[in-house]
Amino acid sequence: QVQLVESGGGLVQPGGSLRLSCAASGSIFSINAMAWYRQAPGKQRELVASITSTDSTNYAASVKGRFTISRDNAKNTVYLQMNRLKPEDTAVYYCNAEITTKTLYTFDYWGRGTQVTVSS
Repeated sequence: QVQLVESGGGLVQPGGSLRLSCAASGSIFSINAMAWYRQAPGKQRELVASITSTDSTNYAASVKGRFTISRDNAKNTVYLQMNRLKPEDTAVYYCNAEITTKTLYTFDYWGRGTQVTVSS
């Protein structure tokens, strides 16, 4: 079994910062790409940022220059540093990871999400 658990969400004023964390645990052989998605009310889930096993990153145009994705392979954790937050960044943020289990099957896993609200 594999679990992804997000943390770090909350309420922040416009212009503020938050750091999200997502820790993977369980029967893990290796973690390939990791990513953060978000879903605002009434909108489709969208990719925010992704990072490969070799630390190649990709960002949505709307967050480029404000958000930074990183990972700590020793801790099986991915982070999302969010700076200069805007009200339109308000959403539930989901962690995603492509994980090869100890039985050598590869699956796409999702966390349960963490709420980020940007409001004055």
